[in-house]
Amino acid sequence: MRLRTTLLAILLLVLTCTSSGSAQGLTPLADRLVGGEFPYTVQPGDSLTSIGARFGVAAGVLARENGLEPSARLITGQPLRVNNRHIVPPGWADGLLINLPQRLLFYVVQGELMTHYPVGLGRPDWPTPTGAFTVLSTEANPVWDVPKSIQEEMRRCGQRVKTRVPPGPDNPLGQYWIGLSLAGYGIHGTIAPSSIYQFRSHGCIRLHPDDIADLFGRVLIGTPGHIIDTPVLLARLTNDRIYLEVHRDVYKRAGDPLTSVQRIAISEGIGPRLDWQQIEEVIRLKDGVAREVSPHPARAVD
Repeated sequence: MRLRTTLLAILLLVLTCTSSGSAQGLTPLADRLVGGEFPYTVQPGDSLTSIGARFGVAAGVLARENGLEPSARLITGQPLRVNNRHIVPPGWADGLLINLPQRLLFYVVQGELMTHYPVGLGRPDWPTPTGAFTVLSTEANPVWDVPKSIQEEMRRCGQRVKTRVPPGPDNPLGQYWIGLSLAGYGIHGTIAPSSIYQFRSHGCIRLHPDDIADLFGRVLIGTPGHIIDTPVLLARLTNDRIYLEVHRDVYKRAGDPLTSVQRIAISEGIGPRLDWQQIEEVIRLKDGVAREVSPHPARAVD
């Protein structure tokens, strides 16, 4: 591995020196992070899954970084360390941005990031679509008119087929619905908060009940948005520290992550300034946490 990374660094140095600027079509460097590393005290009813869902970090990552088994049962008052540092995808100036591999929704107003939330998305056999959209409707206490495709799934699974679910504690949409121009899809709450930060929906975007209430009060009909599928993000901060975030390619639509990093590094002229051994480790983990890949990592961001 050391030989491979050394040769790779040399290759990038040559390519960088001969590059005449950013290549077209390549993802530019991001320049912002959200989240961080912080202590958390286990509350009654908590699990690794529920904590991960609330903060936007995989349960397996929480377990590994706290020296626990993935199936570990938590004890009230138990101290944990949470690292939910993420890169804000670049290039979005206004509205809603959802990056599927990150399982995050970002709300931007005139270039300023107002807030972000972890989300639940479509399962691998029922993926959330990508593309531009506009907010078409907002509805509190929505009725769920069950799509024919989901009715058919209920039938195949031997469940009682529902065609319409009124507002209330049994409505999977929760208390708020934000309808999108992507036909049949929307952003909504959930009655299963632990499903957030997972791929378990029929394609819609789920938010924690508190988060959808907050977002519902912010967005207006006509708000623009975009759904992207970018599992590899690279960021250079103002202090010149560089971070890499790599996610699993759940929908099998992306290419080799190392190639993606190489292309961004060449495009932005930063190849020789990266720790390629650390990059290979981040790619191996694919744990969705932004980790520093500068040659000599400094103190972690607070």
